[in-house]
Amino acid sequence: MNYFIAANWKMNKTIQETRDFLKSFIPMTGGITGVDIIVAPAFTALLAASDEMKGSAVQLSAQDMFWEEKGAYTGEVAPGMLLDVGCSHVIIGHSERRQYFHEDDAVVNRKIRAAHKAGLGVIFCVGESLDERESSRTFEIIKREVEQGMVDVDPYNLVVAYEPIWAIGTGKTATVEQAQEVHSFIRKTLRDIYGNKADAIRILYGGSVTPENVDSLMACNDVNGALVGGASLKSESFYKIVSFKKEN
Repeated sequence: MNYFIAANWKMNKTIQETRDFLKSFIPMTGGITGVDIIVAPAFTALLAASDEMKGSAVQLSAQDMFWEEKGAYTGEVAPGMLLDVGCSHVIIGHSERRQYFHEDDAVVNRKIRAAHKAGLGVIFCVGESLDERESSRTFEIIKREVEQGMVDVDPYNLVVAYEPIWAIGTGKTATVEQAQEVHSFIRKTLRDIYGNKADAIRILYGGSVTPENVDSLMACNDVNGALVGGASLKSESFYKIVSFKKEN
């Protein structure tokens, strides 16, 4: 299966900055094979990004959504609105949504089910904090988040992103061994839920992914791609990541 590498720009880039990035980045990707490339701009730049992506292999993702189709939900964006603007995917359960907006496992699950019902692919994020890792609770947290997030969810059109919270935006990165250990555990947990269907679910690593460490991370048996933050904000840097060389 193809690798899956997604850029999460978070609250960065204006409409013009988004256009400039894609005008520079998309021509670079012409020779890349075996990698699904996804970019997730801010809501305000989704339409501009969709316009720039037309005719290219780069796909559009939103960074979040609400679970209702329409209604009196001031400030929220519905799944159908994301489809209308050209999105193929949506990020759900990112640690910053959990931390700053108090989204729990039940909210995350509700959003995943609504996204799938609408026909959106889901980038489902899980991960532990530094305190949870240092208290040897990593597997407990990951197991709970995966199991609760996957209630009544079909594994089709789904990727799981492991993002150790202690490595997001900190410059710290899980070692290759740490990443493989948790990804292997996620794979086992998914198999417990879905059986052999779990083998088709791609598991991404997210947490200070850079051009310097992407090759070794992608060489891990259970790492099938990356969710990239800061290093995706410059076209040259993100190109180096999506054109990684898998180490033997």
